[in-house]
Amino acid sequence: MTGVQRREQLIGVGRALFAAKGLSGTSVEEIAAAADISKPVLYEHFGGKEGLYAVVVDRELQAMTSAISAALTAGGTDRETIERAATTLLDYIEGSPDGFRILVRDSRDGHGGGTYATLLSDVARQVEDLLGDAFRQRGLDPKSAPLYAQMLVGMVSLTGQWWLEAQRPKKAEVVAHVVNLAWNGLVGLERNPLQSHG
Repeated sequence: MTGVQRREQLIGVGRALFAAKGLSGTSVEEIAAAADISKPVLYEHFGGKEGLYAVVVDRELQAMTSAISAALTAGGTDRETIERAATTLLDYIEGSPDGFRILVRDSRDGHGGGTYATLLSDVARQVEDLLGDAFRQRGLDPKSAPLYAQMLVGMVSLTGQWWLEAQRPKKAEVVAHVVNLAWNGLVGLERNPLQSHG
């Protein structure tokens, strides 16, 4: 096996173990045994399990970030953008469940500087820009766009986490329900919700 092949093998082994057990629950010995190598080989390539974990998390974040950014900037109607973004997240979860588990655990457990939370904040900023424009066009206050962006991103993210474990209903149905709630909620926004319900 070449050095590059060995490195990729270790990334795959580490990814599976980190998804199942997390960083703190996975030992260097387990990684070495699963990859059928000696511990020094792991240290040679990554400096230890933390280095391997950082590479795994970085790859997952890059894959997820580029896919979601592309979905948000592809154009189309606001409703199509919401649908594309929700579909993209669920596609990532379906195609990379181990990677998503690592990112979500990373956020919950505080390993790696809260990278999943940082990713969600970056996505919310992109959504905020889109919503600000849409709010202005509809005569709504664009200053509330950051709040609505956090709500939309949180809704899709938490739904994705739930769906990863539930695996039902089918992805297209989940997307349809997310878009139904998000779109119909946005279409019916009141200009001043405090006065309406205060």
